[in-house]
Amino acid sequence: MSQQKEVRKSNIAAATAIQDIVRTSLGPRGMDKMVTSHDGRTTITNDGATIMKELQVAHPAARMLVELSQAQDIEAGDGTTSVVVMAGSLLKQSEKLIDLGIHPSKVSDAFQHAEAEAQKVLLGMSKPIPVFSGESIHTPVDFSGEIVDTAPHFELIRAAATSLSSKVVHPYSDLLSRISVETVRRCVDPAKRDFVDLNFIKMVKRKGDSVDKTEIVDGLVLSGKPGDECRISNAKIGLIRFCISPPKTDMDSSVVVSTAADIDRMVREEYAYIRKICTAIIKAKCNVLLIQKSITRTAIDNQALGFFKKYNSKRVKAGKPGILVVSDIERNEIEFISRTCGCTPVATIEEFTSEKLGSADLAVRAKSGTVRITGCRPTTPAFTTSVLIRGPHADLLDEIERSLHDAMCVIRCFVKMPFMLPGGGAAEVELTRQLQKKSLDMTGIERYAMRAYADAFEVIPLTLAENAGLNAMATLAKIRSVHKEGGNSAGIEAKTGEIRDMFDEDLRVFQPLLVTSSAVKLATETVRTILKISDIVLAK
Repeated sequence: MSQQKEVRKSNIAAATAIQDIVRTSLGPRGMDKMVTSHDGRTTITNDGATIMKELQVAHPAARMLVELSQAQDIEAGDGTTSVVVMAGSLLKQSEKLIDLGIHPSKVSDAFQHAEAEAQKVLLGMSKPIPVFSGESIHTPVDFSGEIVDTAPHFELIRAAATSLSSKVVHPYSDLLSRISVETVRRCVDPAKRDFVDLNFIKMVKRKGDSVDKTEIVDGLVLSGKPGDECRISNAKIGLIRFCISPPKTDMDSSVVVSTAADIDRMVREEYAYIRKICTAIIKAKCNVLLIQKSITRTAIDNQALGFFKKYNSKRVKAGKPGILVVSDIERNEIEFISRTCGCTPVATIEEFTSEKLGSADLAVRAKSGTVRITGCRPTTPAFTTSVLIRGPHADLLDEIERSLHDAMCVIRCFVKMPFMLPGGGAAEVELTRQLQKKSLDMTGIERYAMRAYADAFEVIPLTLAENAGLNAMATLAKIRSVHKEGGNSAGIEAKTGEIRDMFDEDLRVFQPLLVTSSAVKLATETVRTILKISDIVLAK
């Protein structure tokens, strides 16, 4: 065997090994993976993007599949497992073609043509879905009662529920699907209905209570340090990016103090420095102070906390609210807070004025440290919202956050491209059938390649059937038969093992066109790249 063939087979073997790892986690009956890091941290999930991100992969071709999953996560936010499974299946089919003597470049070019035909098939079998059309964008999701087809945004809620059906948290999909739709709805600007930025949604995790206590907060939620309960009406919110603590030198240095008088002078100067900052904050009439976290200094030291505590005591005796201080705000939260509350981030105390403050109706701190700021009044519409996630332990909280993000990404896909495909492997079976039919009109290498490309997508229904404990080949044969008779939306109902129309009113299992079309495109491009690699050369 030549070196080029050995390299090619090695690449395909490494990539398909990655496929085998995530394949068993596909679908609503997929198994979970326990991923353990070198520092002892354990993650239990069946989310493809999370599994791939945590894998330690050495082979270059295998790393390409990890990057493929990440690319799908960026593009669509869902289908991160499916895209890896598709790519692995395409590589296996391409290997068969190469073994027949067809040159890899020919296979690559034929796959490119086949991918273009696949996109036409997917678009042709898709159905439009109403997404925040007309006045519906102003209609909130109904959180009471069962999900019925007359409920606002019914189709979107069912789509989110389909995404959540394969997650660990699927028992709570009724609540979480509504939360995901409502949060996205609140973030859509009526003037730009085809654009959604999920950075406008902030998810805060709080350990304790049950998952069904997860809720949407119309405003801002922050994770603060446990302390006394505090309630401030007509909040004036200041956001500072400097620390209220004694400054440090830019370089490592030491200060030699030889007398008690020098120590007293240092303490007095530090207190005077901090007092100046605190006084300026109070003078600006700020009663909710948010301080950005620093990696070199304490955000707010005990002297400043003591100063504000004395001030608050005097205010309480006078029947007036004091100052609520929330420290250690992360850098990546600054833009969201500024947009939500209408406050301007301030870098120096000299710039801190009342004009830079945001405003809100109410700010409340619970004993647990969770701070809620509601009724925010930004100068321009913020189109932001927050979700407070509840759960009994950290692993479940992390999984809820990942699952909600995936469900929100599904809704975002519908906003960007308002078309849906049937789930349960129906789209892939119909794609295979129509591409096989197109291959009959071709000749030569193109015919073999189109047929192999079409066959690769049957891996999705086969995997769904295997993970549901069904006879995979018998189930696939039944679906093929139904599709041949015209039932192109028939797929696997994984809970019962039946072959049903995925668009049935009592089932409604479907997925965004963007998820599947993106997976097909990215998987094909990755496979074409791997096929054209003839050697691996070590750099200097």
